[in-house]
Amino acid sequence: MQAGPQRTRLWRLVAARAAVSARARLRPLRLAASGLVAGTPERLVIAPQDIRTSDPTVAADVYAGVFIFSGQIVEAGGHSPFDLPAPSQDWARALNGFGWLRHLRAADSALSRSNARALVDDFIRAGSRLPAVAWRPEVAARRLMSWLSQSPLILEGCDREFYACFLKALARLVRFVRIAQPEQPEGLPRLLGAMALAAAGVSIAAQDRLLKQAIRLLDQELARQVFPDGGHLTRDPGALLEILVDLLPLRQALSARGVAPSPVLMGSVDRMMPMLRFFRLGDGTFARFNGMGTTTRGLLATVLAYDDAHGAAPLNASHSGYQRLEGGDVTVILDAGPPPPAAASSGAHAGCLSFELGTRRNLVVVNCGAPPATHPQWREPARETAAHSTAVVEETSSAVFLERPRLVRLLGPIIVSGPAEVPVHREDGPDLTLVSASHDGYASRFGIVHERTLALAASGERLDGIDRFVPADTGPHADSDRFALRFHLHPAARASRSTGGEAVLIVFPDGEAWRFAAAGVGLELDESVYLAGNQGPRRTSQIVLHGRARAMPEVAWSFAREATGRAPPRRQTNEEPGFL
Repeated sequence: MQAGPQRTRLWRLVAARAAVSARARLRPLRLAASGLVAGTPERLVIAPQDIRTSDPTVAADVYAGVFIFSGQIVEAGGHSPFDLPAPSQDWARALNGFGWLRHLRAADSALSRSNARALVDDFIRAGSRLPAVAWRPEVAARRLMSWLSQSPLILEGCDREFYACFLKALARLVRFVRIAQPEQPEGLPRLLGAMALAAAGVSIAAQDRLLKQAIRLLDQELARQVFPDGGHLTRDPGALLEILVDLLPLRQALSARGVAPSPVLMGSVDRMMPMLRFFRLGDGTFARFNGMGTTTRGLLATVLAYDDAHGAAPLNASHSGYQRLEGGDVTVILDAGPPPPAAASSGAHAGCLSFELGTRRNLVVVNCGAPPATHPQWREPARETAAHSTAVVEETSSAVFLERPRLVRLLGPIIVSGPAEVPVHREDGPDLTLVSASHDGYASRFGIVHERTLALAASGERLDGIDRFVPADTGPHADSDRFALRFHLHPAARASRSTGGEAVLIVFPDGEAWRFAAAGVGLELDESVYLAGNQGPRRTSQIVLHGRARAMPEVAWSFAREATGRAPPRRQTNEEPGFL
């Protein structure tokens, strides 16, 4: 993207965000004038199910005044948690979103119900003392979903005064979310707001008007955000799980109330379900692209249990910008698409043409993945191209991230430019599957187009790759052409260079072994970090090939499975993969 169009697009986003902020200042007047959910509703008629995994032991912590969110602990010490300073914005969003109520419901005791009711009452009474984060549109929408789904927990055994107070607060919250909906950030937050309003319309008695408007709004967002192949606008595999975990209970609630779910809603669910299988590798985890971190396997299994059709995973997800290659027990997933639209790119990564390789037994090649909320210092490094198994030119990323602090506070850490064209060619034959793709993310800065070809044997025993560095039609053609081809390995792998230095033996604890080979190019075995593990960041290794694009415009390499593999002796040095 040229500087002129890039600047124009950026300032359009700034102007749009400024308009949203102006509307926010008028929100109190608009809230008072809203006719939706006027007054206090009479009653709730249904509670959409919360199908997220829950832990009843958390209820004991909450009762003791210990609130653990995003890896940070706050001990209330007899005070309301809503009156205490938050250690981070992530912690505050979790607290004020009330998703943790599901853990109290899982405890299924009179004590947990009384505790939940007291905490909701604390929040309602806090009023103007609540921090600004509590009224961010996406946090309010999550709170609305949580209050509705956990209303049996909150209201069972309560007196009339609290019942009336809760319904009044619920009505105010619905009005707030409805008016704030245009201010929801692009992507998942805006879709969450639409789902929250639809859940309110179906859960609260005599809200036909609200339900009709909310369904229309939800249909618009689903049609805009869910691609024809089932992928999501953000290109984050985890986004599909986040949507379905709320959308499936909403579909059930609509049917229970005798309201037929719309064709758009039904079609979106039917398309997203197979894409869950598309992104899943042999070990059951999602491939780590564009913000995907740790896979919550229990939640994934719960969502997949709703898939009556059990549709096969697609192989060519061209609308989403991904390709899947299968052979034997081996799966390769390639990122073959440009970044998402700027407004929805605050979590996207610069990983174009990166891939992951896995078998039913082990993950071999991975991307570093997104870190958990407990390690925010890794968020920005994880988005860089160097954290992905692809080519890096001049140690820069193929996409440019917004860095000006004032603009980041306004727009978020969005991608302001990156690959614009990612043409893809695919051939599925009886002996192998071949996919070729290229991107122009380095064209305007270094005059280089990166092309990658992957060929997976039908047996799955061998993956051949060719990376090419082609002169771009436009852009500088100077000496800035150093490249590094990076192949990040899973922490379970132990890698050692073979004699001669042109191959690397990769061995897993169960004996599975692969050999990486690349002739005529500088090969190094370097340190790396795997950020998407359940236990947090872990040390691992990466294979790196170095060269100059104009002196070495083509690099061929391969991964071949060894017939037998025996793990080398364990290293007793600080280089051994472990926790960071």
